[in-house]
Amino acid sequence: MHILGISAFYHDSAACLLRDGEIVAAASEERFTRKKHDSDFPEHAVNFVLREAGIGVGDLDYVGFYDKPLVKFERIVTTYLSTFPRSFRSFSKAIPLWLGEKLWTRHNIKRDLEFEGEVLFIQHHQSHAASAFMVSPFEEAAVLTVDGVGEWATASYGLGKGNKLELFKEIRFPHSLGLLYSAFTYYLGFKVNSAEYKVMGAAPYGKPVYYDLIMDELLTLREDGSFKLNMKYFAYDYGLRMTNRRFDKLFGGPPREPETRLEQRHWDLAASVQKVTEEVVLRMARHLHEVTGQENLCMAGGVALNCVANGRLLREGPFKRLFVQPAAGDAGGALGVASFIYHHILDHERKWVMPHAYWGPGYSTDEIRSYLVDNGIKHHELDREELVKRTARLIADQNVVGWFHGRMEFGPRALGNRSILADARNPDNKDVVNHKIKFRESFRPFAPSVLRERCADYFELDSESPYMLIVAQVRPDKREIPSVTHLDGSARIQTVAREQNPLYYDLIKAFDDLTGCPVIINTSFNVRGEPIVCTPADAYLCFMRTNMDHLVLDRFLLDKKEMEPLREDVDWRTQFELD
Repeated sequence: MHILGISAFYHDSAACLLRDGEIVAAASEERFTRKKHDSDFPEHAVNFVLREAGIGVGDLDYVGFYDKPLVKFERIVTTYLSTFPRSFRSFSKAIPLWLGEKLWTRHNIKRDLEFEGEVLFIQHHQSHAASAFMVSPFEEAAVLTVDGVGEWATASYGLGKGNKLELFKEIRFPHSLGLLYSAFTYYLGFKVNSAEYKVMGAAPYGKPVYYDLIMDELLTLREDGSFKLNMKYFAYDYGLRMTNRRFDKLFGGPPREPETRLEQRHWDLAASVQKVTEEVVLRMARHLHEVTGQENLCMAGGVALNCVANGRLLREGPFKRLFVQPAAGDAGGALGVASFIYHHILDHERKWVMPHAYWGPGYSTDEIRSYLVDNGIKHHELDREELVKRTARLIADQNVVGWFHGRMEFGPRALGNRSILADARNPDNKDVVNHKIKFRESFRPFAPSVLRERCADYFELDSESPYMLIVAQVRPDKREIPSVTHLDGSARIQTVAREQNPLYYDLIKAFDDLTGCPVIINTSFNVRGEPIVCTPADAYLCFMRTNMDHLVLDRFLLDKKEMEPLREDVDWRTQFELD
């Protein structure tokens, strides 16, 4: 049985294909179109997952969509009417889009896919919940989803048992933890639905001096984690801004202009909203534990990507085990709806556990060799052992290496297949990679990849963290890795197991053998404002347009010093474009 899951039309469109309940392929549309957070119908992602499965549209049994547009439209119209006339400008922009396209999602899917079968819709938070529980290693688990907003829900509590998933409580719009965080993202001059992680990265540079003010003025929080926002300070329910002048007055001035200097007040605001978020998530989890009595927790939704809160949940929360869907945002809804249809609706038994996140396109050695030869790109072809040793030595000798092999990751994190690597021991590498490679803000932290069996030697973390979704403290006696140690002594950790990614594991092991350190910098293979690279051509272009020293493409090693200047008049991507 083949089920295609689709998320689209808000942000981070994606497609996922299940065969008999197991993922065959999954990818975000942005990776193919090179348009960050692409929200259009995921045409290229759909083509890819079908091609990976070796099937056509006619072989699909069901297509699932990750939310219910009619219910979402009800919420939008109801909200605009209740806030009229302040909502008029926003209403006039949104309604034509809904009447012209979004209300006809079923028709559009059938038309665009030329699909004659059944298209099923489930609730947005059901998709999030299923994306976490249905592929988790747990037979039973409590389920928590938290994001900006789906149809009406902004957070939901649930319980998964076997192949069934029930959501029994929700918080409803306009009261939203995700939108509270996005309001501060907007106020701090960052892009909403795109740069919330920057606020998390900025938080350790400040102190939560506004915590009490937020809790007193913006939020009424109950012991069970439910809350209400004081909407007189916000504009997202009626306008085109997240906050209003009352918010500005409360926090001492207008929103920061993008790209201007961050002052201490901004760092402190980031620290304050981060602390509020952690407190709310912890209360939600404690209440959910009381109600369900479960020892396992599954999480999804955009707020589940807040790995600092996840780390506190593991340390301080009541659950013994935590599984966070690596594609926790809207892209993961494509996996969620397909899984919900297969297990909950069609009543198939759960037999499969998600073993890794490498579900995107991969390219053969022959394809990459042809690309390099056809384009006259100088390269060195190495066997596996030599490739690992040479690359480990390059990193130890303070080179920055683009690392491209295997299938692309599904989700926002690069996990060792589309990564930029450097030596975590060198304190200068944080600035080198931020400024000369990524072209991004200097406060942005880098994640360490560490051999799973050595994690506890370096970090105060007893469990694995294969998807880079948990923050923990670096051990005080291991502060020899300054480029991945944040200002507060923490790190966003990826544990690497050989069974999940043999080549990447062997690279880190070779680096450990050389240096005595089983930790390297791992950051996503892209520059600021662009999606993570997908194809060998994307990787080559990123390599040539930055100050990376070397590039590994499968078994081929490229040296920047040997490269001819990049010709911008050549279409370097043609060879890997999807039909």
